[in-house]
Amino acid sequence: MKKINPQIQIPNLSYQPLTLESWVQFEKLFGEKGACGGCWCMWWRLKRSEYETSKGEGNKNLMKALVGAGDTLGLMAIHQNNPIGWCALSPRSSFPVLDRSRVLKKVDDLPVWSLPCLFIIKDFRNQGISSALVNEAVKYCFNQGAKIVEAYPVQPKKDRMPDVFAWTGLYSTFVKAGFKEVARRSETRPIMRKYAGM
Repeated sequence: MKKINPQIQIPNLSYQPLTLESWVQFEKLFGEKGACGGCWCMWWRLKRSEYETSKGEGNKNLMKALVGAGDTLGLMAIHQNNPIGWCALSPRSSFPVLDRSRVLKKVDDLPVWSLPCLFIIKDFRNQGISSALVNEAVKYCFNQGAKIVEAYPVQPKKDRMPDVFAWTGLYSTFVKAGFKEVARRSETRPIMRKYAGM
């Protein structure tokens, strides 16, 4: 995990929810590989067998169908009219794979919104974009009526960690955003929450 240079200034960003009108921006951000291995942000939404069968163009089509249905799916960070980052967000019930995980299963029955995935394009990593995007995503969730926002970051055992393994975000990012740990069933994977009004 690279440390952010304190001299780096976070670029001026705007934020765009994913809608049919912004789908072209989403396609541009995720590129031919669907962000990572044909995911198109469907990893938490599908059974593993379904995910593997749909990987690539199938996942892309499934994601677009969800957008067309009007579901709240995520927020993009925009810099100079170009999409550079993504934070998935929805009520936790939209991510059924979480409840199939021994590590990430429900803490309780309180209704929560989840931020299960972050993606920043390579040229803008290690510049504080994740922190800015998480803060904006939390505001967005609260504006949609959420009372609790939950995240599932990784806390690396070592200082450095390959970016590809940090797609749920880093523990330090969520601490800075005011999240508190509420459960830990794995040494490196806490469940964290931020409550409205905190």
